[in-house]
Amino acid sequence: MNIKESIISALVSIRANKLRASLTLLGIIIGVFSIIGVMTLLDALQKGIDSGLSQLGTNTFQVQKYPALFVGNRHRMYANRKDITLDQAFRLKELATLPKYVGLEDWTSGKVVKYEKYQTNPNISVAGVTTEFLPANSYNLGAGRFFTEQDIQTDKKIAVLGMEVVNKIFPNTNPLDKEITIDNNIFTVVGILEAKGESLGQSMDNIVLIPIRTMDKIQSSRRHHSINITVTARSKELYDETEEQIIGLMRLVRKVPPGEENDFEIFSNESLIREANNFTKYFKYGAGVISFISLIAAGIGIMNIMLVTVTERTKEIGIRMAIGAKRNNILTQFLFEAIFLCEIGGVVGIILGIGAGNLLGAVLKSPISIPYDWVIIGLLVCSGIGIIFGTYPAYKAAKLNPIDALRYE
Repeated sequence: MNIKESIISALVSIRANKLRASLTLLGIIIGVFSIIGVMTLLDALQKGIDSGLSQLGTNTFQVQKYPALFVGNRHRMYANRKDITLDQAFRLKELATLPKYVGLEDWTSGKVVKYEKYQTNPNISVAGVTTEFLPANSYNLGAGRFFTEQDIQTDKKIAVLGMEVVNKIFPNTNPLDKEITIDNNIFTVVGILEAKGESLGQSMDNIVLIPIRTMDKIQSSRRHHSINITVTARSKELYDETEEQIIGLMRLVRKVPPGEENDFEIFSNESLIREANNFTKYFKYGAGVISFISLIAAGIGIMNIMLVTVTERTKEIGIRMAIGAKRNNILTQFLFEAIFLCEIGGVVGIILGIGAGNLLGAVLKSPISIPYDWVIIGLLVCSGIGIIFGTYPAYKAAKLNPIDALRYE
């Protein structure tokens, strides 16, 4: 009996014992389903995070008081830092010579925007910005115009609207040159941003932009507000040098003593994605360990079932040996049965896991994902489980004495 015949015999035996095979498969299916499901979900979420965090322009980084991402109870430490003031930000912009753009942003949220009888929900973010906002944040102007340097310096009450705001309060009207109200302040709409969609489940279009000095003037009563500074290098080659210059100038304008740590944070698309990856990798490790344990338990179950199978088919083994089957043929067939059981369970678990992971990802508005690396790992692990836990039952079947096997009842 050659390898091909051993494989066919193994498949015929599995098909002849559907219920037992199904019960044996269940443990493998659950183990593989759990690891592939979790990895698919994490992979989909990771893609969503990577896309969501890639909001800054090319060769761009941001300077601000707080880190973009942090875990634990370190908020108090960052909150104790002094705010980055508008004067400090403009001073940095004046001193910096290497960047292509240095844009300033002053954000506030939870605002209501009104036009005649229409108004938005209290979830609009309003930002005071400089002229560099569009290229630094990968936004495009859809209609009208953006702010000029004169608009910034003369505190003009003009606004550029995101598409979500336009759709809410101007359903049937061209918003350009219309007057909107925010916190009892009247602004003339001069421009509309192109729609940008969502990032990490949050709309990027429910914003209103106004000149930053206008924001400083009308929001002067705020106790705490810190300016965000967005810096774009002239090229990829000058990125590191530009970042070093900005760090030095920030320490200068904020009067950080030599030897002390920076009292501000710098981050880019790449650093945000790297931090997110470091955060999610521990979930992957945990899911991998738990799923591996469940696969080991499933492997023990397969060994137990295969030992029972050997006992029940003892007479069949004796007959096959009597008509010429060698011990190696018996061992190969039973080993292939164990491997096929694991692989079939693995394939079913992978299909169910990918489906469930993407279903949950869709609920969380993450892109569809297939973790090809974990699919391959899952199949290899299933083969390993089949070989490891199928070897002893196969060896036991191959070592049976033909005469004793024929007399077995």
